[in-house]
Amino acid sequence: MDGYQLIRSIKAGHEQVPVIFISARDADIDRVVGLELGGDDYLPKPFLPRELVIRTSRSLERVYGGQRSQAASGTRSIAVPPYAILEQARTVTDGEGRTVELTSREFDLLLHFARHPGSLLEREQVLAAVWGADYFGSDRVVDDLVRRLRRKPPELRLETVYGFGYRLVNP
Repeated sequence: MDGYQLIRSIKAGHEQVPVIFISARDADIDRVVGLELGGDDYLPKPFLPRELVIRTSRSLERVYGGQRSQAASGTRSIAVPPYAILEQARTVTDGEGRTVELTSREFDLLLHFARHPGSLLEREQVLAAVWGADYFGSDRVVDDLVRRLRRKPPELRLETVYGFGYRLVNP
C-alpha cells in the first residue's frame, strides 16, 4: 500500500485525524496530490527533526485546538527528586535546571521507571516497554542500559534485585 492509498483509508473512517506526509517524493505534483487527498502537511525528505516537531504541533493545534491534554502539549512533568522529566520534550533536568543528556533509550528507560516508582520490574517487563514486544536478543541488554543510565543522573536511585530486575527507589 502506498501513502496515497493509506490516507484514503485513514480519511474514509476518521476524517478529522491529522496526517503529515513524509516522503522522498518531493515533486510539486506529489505534494499537491498528498494535500488534495486530505493531508494536513507534506514534508519532503531529508528534513530537520525540529521542523517535524513544529509542523506536528501546529497540525495538532489546528485540529484539536484547546482540547489537547496536558501531556500532548508538552507540559506534563514527572518528578523523580531531584530530577524532573518532561515527557513530550523528552528532557530531564536536575534540581538546578540543568539538562541531563540522555540517549533515546536511556530516556525511555528512565521514563518507564518513573511511571512505576517503587515497583519491582522484571527485565522482561523492561524489555517489552523500552525495546518493544518483538525484541529478539538477550535480556542482559537491560543491565547494560541501567548501568549507563546510573552514570548520568548520579542521584537517581535504581535498586538492583538480583536475579529479578530493578526498582526506582524514591528518596
